[in-house]
Amino acid sequence: MEIKVTHGFKIEAGQDRFNEKVTFLGGTYECKVSANDSRGGICVYDTFNMDKEGPPFHFHYTQDEWCYILEGEFVFKVGDDIFNAKAGDAVFAPRQIPHTYSRVSETNGRILLVFQPAGTMDEFFQQAGQLPNGTLRDFERLYRIHGMEIVGPPLKFE
Repeated sequence: MEIKVTHGFKIEAGQDRFNEKVTFLGGTYECKVSANDSRGGICVYDTFNMDKEGPPFHFHYTQDEWCYILEGEFVFKVGDDIFNAKAGDAVFAPRQIPHTYSRVSETNGRILLVFQPAGTMDEFFQQAGQLPNGTLRDFERLYRIHGMEIVGPPLKFE
C-alpha cells in the first residue's frame, strides 16, 4: 500500500497503520511505521507473542533489527550469544548475523520490532500472514524473497 506521508500521524493503541493486523508464527503483528512512511528508513511493528516458539533462526542481508521488550520474558539467540530479556530490555541483531527469540514467561509477550533500513519488511509480514499453515519450504521462499535466510530452527522452551 503506497502512502505519501506529508505530515505526522497517530496510531491508536491496539491499531495497525493499515487496519490490517497480521497473524503468523503464533503472534500478531501491528505495523506502526511503514517503509513508505519513512521513505524506506525504518519500519516498526508492535508484536504480541501468544506462542512460546518464535521465528526460525535467520538473518537479514541488509536490515538491522532492534527489539524492545514491552511485556513478558524472552530468550534471544544472536549469533552465538544468548540473552535473557524482560520488559524494558532491548536486544540488537545486526544485519547478516543470525538471530531468533522465544517467549519463556507464562504470560503473553510483547516486543516492539524496528527494522532499519525498512527494506520490504511490510510486504513480508503481509504475505506471511496469508500463508495457511505453510510448510518450511513456503517460509524459506518468502524469507529469501524479502532478503532473509533461514539457517536453523526456532528456539523452543516448553
